Amino acid sequence: MLDPRLLRNDPDGVFRRLALRGGDYGPAAYRDLENRRKTLQVELEGLQAEVNRQSRETGERRAGGGGAAQPPAEVGRLKKRLKEKRAQFAGLQDELNGFLLNLPNIPDESVPPGADESANVEVRRRGDVRSFDFKPLDHVALGEQSGLLDIAAAAKISGSRYCVLYGALAQLQRALTRFMLELHAGRHGYREVYAPYIVHADALTGTGQLPKFEGDLFRLQTDNPFYLIPTAEVSLTNLCRDRIIEDGALPLKLVAHTPCFRSEAGAYGKDTHGLIRQHQFEKVELVQVVAAGQSWQALEELTAHAEAVLDLLELPYRVVVLCAGDLGFASAKTYDIEVWMPGEGRYREISSCSNMLDFQARRMKARVRAPGGGKPALVHTLNGSGLAVGRTLIALMENHQTADGRIRIPPALQPYMNGCELI
Repeated sequence: MLDPRLLRNDPDGVFRRLALRGGDYGPAAYRDLENRRKTLQVELEGLQAEVNRQSRETGERRAGGGGAAQPPAEVGRLKKRLKEKRAQFAGLQDELNGFLLNLPNIPDESVPPGADESANVEVRRRGDVRSFDFKPLDHVALGEQSGLLDIAAAAKISGSRYCVLYGALAQLQRALTRFMLELHAGRHGYREVYAPYIVHADALTGTGQLPKFEGDLFRLQTDNPFYLIPTAEVSLTNLCRDRIIEDGALPLKLVAHTPCFRSEAGAYGKDTHGLIRQHQFEKVELVQVVAAGQSWQALEELTAHAEAVLDLLELPYRVVVLCAGDLGFASAKTYDIEVWMPGEGRYREISSCSNMLDFQARRMKARVRAPGGGKPALVHTLNGSGLAVGRTLIALMENHQTADGRIRIPPALQPYMNGCELI
């Protein structure tokens, strides 16, 4: 959530920056709400002052043996009016809060302008795109010809956008997960976490998925609003919700492997081939919680940690900074890491590494105790995939395929495959 004081002090500046994302975020509606709030607040303060004055005069008269300053009926009417105005004010505050919950984060000054992904800017490129001396297959053809990937069987069980992996391919997905977890926990200093896959609405509101993206989530049919997580970011980041972290305990660096569940309601007909965009998929997620002055450095570090996975797996990739129109709702700046997919002849996003600044922390009331006992300050939160396991599996299959349809296992991954060099 944006700082309400920033909006009150500089609404024109805030909405001008938000407009870089594209669309109309309702500056006129905000001004109407804020003007009504100010007017009602003045009325409330005047009524409260009048009630206080009459109460004071009544007390003084009674203490001096005199009667009440106003008839009791008049005082009662005044107090009833004050109660009604307070209820109106509370309702208006709820309306204003709902408006703020639907405003995205402000793009950082370093974010390039642009309406969509075509305006994203490449930062760096690593690894050599392989030139095959045979016609390479995509991951679906590779998996199905070996009998290790069965999309049709998954469709019978669950419908479209699911898969079944068998044998060595299922083992390879598990090996990738273990490899990523041990790399981030052992070499990069993250604390491994096992966290819930089912969360309530408050947790999703805290990280920004609700209320705006309700349609992208799988909601359970329960009395209370519970949801399957779209990413472990929700579970990990909410570990700091309603919490004051002790001075000196930052940064917090957390990593978790979870399944992720997304309805992909807005992606009908898009990227439906194979395993690219599934309703259920695996991810190893990185989250950092840092002091305000440390988040930009942390973004570079977190992105490098995600890149390290691809370097060790010998997969070519590039890093792009997203333009304002392509930014996620809660992000102030995002680097997308895109891996080369020979089956499509293009780079595909495999990780988004984002700095949310204090946007999520304000929603969650996540703070750090100030040195010397000062007022607690909001933390900054960051997250990124380290990596999306399914897309890493696709990239590995397609980039390391052999002419006879087998898949070469990079040396860094072989210990997790019982020393196997080819499948």
